[in-house]
Amino acid sequence: MPLPINIENLLSGRTVESERIEYKEGWNPAAIYRSICAIANDFSNIGGGYIIIGIKAKDGIPERPIKGIPDNQLDSIQQQMIGFNNLIRPVYHPKLEIEVVDGKRIIVLWIPGGSNRPYEVPEDITANKKEFFYYIRKYASSIKAGKQEREELISLANHIPFDDRANTDASLNDISFTLLKDHLRLTKSRLHDWVETRPKADIMEQMELLSGPPEQFFPRNAALMMFTEKPERFFPYSRVEIVYFPKGAEDPEFIEIPAISGPVPFMIKETLSYLRTHVLEEKIRKVENQPESIRIWNYPYAALEEAVANALYHRDYQLREPVEIRVYPDSITILNYGGPDRSIKLGAFNKDIIKPRRYRNRRLGDFLKVLDLTEGRATGIPTIRKSLIENGSPEAYFETDEERSFFETTLFVHAFFKNDKKVTENFGTISEQFRNKFRNKFRNKFRKSILETLEIIVQYPGFTAEQIAVKTNRTSRTIENHISRLRNGGAIIRRGANKGGYWEIVID
Repeated sequence: MPLPINIENLLSGRTVESERIEYKEGWNPAAIYRSICAIANDFSNIGGGYIIIGIKAKDGIPERPIKGIPDNQLDSIQQQMIGFNNLIRPVYHPKLEIEVVDGKRIIVLWIPGGSNRPYEVPEDITANKKEFFYYIRKYASSIKAGKQEREELISLANHIPFDDRANTDASLNDISFTLLKDHLRLTKSRLHDWVETRPKADIMEQMELLSGPPEQFFPRNAALMMFTEKPERFFPYSRVEIVYFPKGAEDPEFIEIPAISGPVPFMIKETLSYLRTHVLEEKIRKVENQPESIRIWNYPYAALEEAVANALYHRDYQLREPVEIRVYPDSITILNYGGPDRSIKLGAFNKDIIKPRRYRNRRLGDFLKVLDLTEGRATGIPTIRKSLIENGSPEAYFETDEERSFFETTLFVHAFFKNDKKVTENFGTISEQFRNKFRNKFRNKFRKSILETLEIIVQYPGFTAEQIAVKTNRTSRTIENHISRLRNGGAIIRRGANKGGYWEIVID
């Protein structure tokens, strides 16, 4: 039976991060089974991974056209794997599918994080004398677990992520086969071709969404989050509540939008649809001496999309708390309960790269990724920051507490959409007036670079010194010096707080 993933999307890295895929040019049982063991141990709770046999890769990128596996080896490899799987302790069987790519056959092994970890395997599974070791994944490599890592693996033995646990309050009847089929159709999985001829249980078992013996299957929580019409029956308050404060946070007046509930993908799409229709605004500025106009949004859609998806992906579905979105005249806050992993330091959210050690909902994240509803793991905050920079918006503010009981994202409105803004729309005129007024205020060697900084501020008044530095390819310290000179020279003033404020150009 086919795997629930599109092979071309898998090879392109669109749906699964590259560190979760390992390519093998040929059949090498010793190395392959060390990797199977490492991926099944799922040391970081990232959802397992894939091994693709018959493809040569360079720097983690498959070379096309692929080499493939000779047809006369396919049966032999599968027969050997039956025996080798039984040598893993405890026994583990990866899911196997033979796919055709570039006219050649390959073997795709799907290795979900095992529920009976830790697993150990012989260092050389083909050797007569077998020495067993635990293996784990570090980045894109399979390595022997050290003493501390072995102890941590053992401590994880009884810890199954919530979304991968069986829900004994639910049954197969609670799963909508229509939603399941739609998912397979949208992801272009070959498994969709089987849904009309196979029972629901067979399809769900192939997708690793069932637990228990055949006579008493229980859906896993991820299946209920994705493929039941009313997940709130099983996860109370799994919904999105949007509240609008037209006069700001200090005023008691507010408008409450009807709560959005349903399967997680539905909640993400409906929430974004509401925000796009009722909150997002665009303005177009014509820049003198530049053929292209500048399109500016009050909030970049990509930042909202990632923040909303992350809130529903990373929330704790065991808590009876909704995802809360509050819309103010000058900002939007998105709050989910169940904060980030404790391995992430509180100050790390101001950096572009965040590498959590554990993921709360690893299976849910996989489903959202293949639907293009969220980015790859540990890329959400960098994606938000990048889209804000491109739109010229102020930096976002991320907040959690020591207990990691919540996570809140605040996006600030672009300066051009503030009610009290006094920004001149004609960039060319500002630049020329600045040159005339401040020609003699700075030494010649500084004049050009300071003018360049001012021109960035005019186009992107919400930019911080760090963002201007990226745009001008200068250091933040240099830009801070420019800003200080511009302020002391009376060219710019700051409106609002450091976070969420903006620069105003002063032209007498």
